[in-house]
Amino acid sequence: MTQLEELLADWIPRQRWFAGKGAPIETVTVQAEHPLVCGDPGLRVLVVEVGQRDSVSRYQVLLGLRPAGTLREELAHAAIGVCRLGGLSRTVYDAAHDPELTALLLDRLAAADGVEADAIGGPAPSGTPAPVRFRRLDGNDVHAGQRSLVLRGEQSNTSLVYGEDYVLKSFRRLWPGLNPDLELTAALAGSPYVARPYAWIETDVSQDGRPVPTTLAMLQEYMRSATDGWVLAATSVRDLYDAPGLAPADAGGDFAGEAERLGAATAAVHRALARELPTDVLSSHALRELARSMLDRLRQATAEVPELQPYVGVLRSAYEALAEVDEPLPIQRVHGDYHLGQVVRTDAGWVLLDFEGEPAAPVEERRRPSSPLRDVAGMLRSFDYAARYQLVGSSAAPELAPAARAWAQRNRDAFSAGYAYGGGVDPEKHQTVLRAFEYDKAVYEVLYEAHNRPSWLRIPLDSIAALAA
Repeated sequence: MTQLEELLADWIPRQRWFAGKGAPIETVTVQAEHPLVCGDPGLRVLVVEVGQRDSVSRYQVLLGLRPAGTLREELAHAAIGVCRLGGLSRTVYDAAHDPELTALLLDRLAAADGVEADAIGGPAPSGTPAPVRFRRLDGNDVHAGQRSLVLRGEQSNTSLVYGEDYVLKSFRRLWPGLNPDLELTAALAGSPYVARPYAWIETDVSQDGRPVPTTLAMLQEYMRSATDGWVLAATSVRDLYDAPGLAPADAGGDFAGEAERLGAATAAVHRALARELPTDVLSSHALRELARSMLDRLRQATAEVPELQPYVGVLRSAYEALAEVDEPLPIQRVHGDYHLGQVVRTDAGWVLLDFEGEPAAPVEERRRPSSPLRDVAGMLRSFDYAARYQLVGSSAAPELAPAARAWAQRNRDAFSAGYAYGGGVDPEKHQTVLRAFEYDKAVYEVLYEAHNRPSWLRIPLDSIAALAA
């Protein structure tokens, strides 16, 4: 490895967005290096391949370069190290934290030629395309000259907020192809339920020996007055816990009205996606294949997490019932990773964010149509989490557990009613399919918690037990 690759091999596994935690890094290769700004400071886009065991993953690194010893104190936390590049000793660092350099990204997007929405995901511009391309949706002016701040708390990406107008989401893990977040948000442009898309950045990433236009980042409206759905729900649960003996409907922070409105907003987004993008139906054979994949995940999870074993019979029965559904299942493009952390409440109502799906899955898998009930199941699971996570490690957990179950059930019912009222598939009339999706999500959660937060393992396990009751 080069000096730079050695530094990256030490730095990458310590980043929150690195998806390969728990397995040793065997190789690090800078597959592509695209200069955006030459001189001091310099700015480059790196596509970095990380080899672990039998897998190779790609990551985007926005690399800043300054002469060794000149990195400003406020950027010290972003330092990657010192190495020789171009015969000079340079300090290299994560330039996402350098507003002097990231301002240039907004400037380039503002200066980009406008293109129609249907150009998204198409071939690179004719002629000799730039290695990194800045593209703007037609009719969407972008105002340059703003400095950025990094949003804290993100797990898989890095977002930069420019003033009070824009947020630029940089996709850290790269899969060749059009990112579904850009694709679906552009398809929903003009909807009051999504943040307005403005522009994007792309490059070519090699797949099977051919260059594939691949999304590096997307620029959207910044929802500055918004409140995170998870925060609102957690506040409601706290209010309930502070009033022992009260029913959720009688506690000061009852969330059911918001849950119902969120269900209606979700249905509106699903209807819009079905209008704008292709739809299909799953045949009986495809349903059996879907159930088989759920059973495969169950076997894997049970082998890794023995605590799941008592529930195997109930889970298997739910998947077998899905396989026996004798009517076609409508499918379409969906959110794909839907939960309370993916929605915000603004003064005007609910807004859905982050349509990229599960970042660990390849793009072609995330772009595959699915039943909208998959999103419904994801949100129902999120209500269970919001109700139960505050009891982890609490001595009051046995006393408050009934209140947690009651809060979750009230909001699950309200969301489902809002979803049906808003024109979505009535969850009450499709319990076999919904239950299979919800169980499958809970099994995924069991694996995730066992690997990352063992103290939270009881949350999905208790949810499975409650669903089976």
